[in-house]
Amino acid sequence: MQGSSASSLSAQQLFLLSIILSLLKFGFTQDGFCSAPSSIIKPESNSQPLYWKVTNPTLSPSHLQDLPGFTRSVYKRDHALITPESHVFSPLPDWTNTLGAYLISPAAGAHFVMYLAKMQENSRSRLPPRDVERFIFVVQGTVTLTNVSGVSHKLIVDSYAYLPSNLEHSVKCDASATLVVFERRHAYLENYIPDQIVSSTDKQPVLETPGEVFELRKLLPASMPFDFNIHIMDFQPGEFLNVKEVHYNQHGLLLLEGQGIYRLGDSWYPVQGGDAIWMAPFVPQWYGALGKTRTRYLLYKDVNRNPL
Repeated sequence: MQGSSASSLSAQQLFLLSIILSLLKFGFTQDGFCSAPSSIIKPESNSQPLYWKVTNPTLSPSHLQDLPGFTRSVYKRDHALITPESHVFSPLPDWTNTLGAYLISPAAGAHFVMYLAKMQENSRSRLPPRDVERFIFVVQGTVTLTNVSGVSHKLIVDSYAYLPSNLEHSVKCDASATLVVFERRHAYLENYIPDQIVSSTDKQPVLETPGEVFELRKLLPASMPFDFNIHIMDFQPGEFLNVKEVHYNQHGLLLLEGQGIYRLGDSWYPVQGGDAIWMAPFVPQWYGALGKTRTRYLLYKDVNRNPL
């Protein structure tokens, strides 16, 4: 009887051990990252609007929120991390009822600007300087874009517009809205004139990314008239960039949702929705997604021009 009991107990132990081993095997990828299976990866809670972290960020861990002088923001020669507790909003020049926070500008070493525009009730944009092109992306609320021909488009969250330089237009808001805005002086090429673009992220196809696992969408045409593009990049938890990038292009990035680790130069930064990053040419860069929900970020990249 004792031998029979010991044999039965051993069988139970082996059964439990096999379950544990199968779960461990299920939870790790070949590259060593712990990754949740796709069947249990869920998007941000349906009770929250899309990109809510950009306008309602978690500033810092609770035990640090009351620490005087605390910020995760960093500025260095070849990169910057600008986190929401560091944002300084002030009236946008010439805009009506709109506050802006410049996150990236030539003062940091960039050749473009990236800013948040918080439009209030009965607000309206103004034109950028001459020969400056503009890209707007809606992260909260609804706005109406009208061009010089009187054609209007209603832009909701995840919608965007590219406005060529010197194109007369206005953006109006009746209630409130938050925009991410990129502007740069257009690098003209003879016989290449970009057109106005109005669209939304979900209308753009997921592109092939050989050797990578993230999903990539390009919001502007990959053609010569355009001297920059805006990418939307999606990572599931545990996914990461395979290439440790070093290149001549500049980047401006806004983390729309999710969290992870961004390598910039020799530093490794925990990042989350609402964080912005500037990357100078040739700074080493890499990203790995963590947490329980997907990462999505919006990325500026200069393209189609000889760096000389």
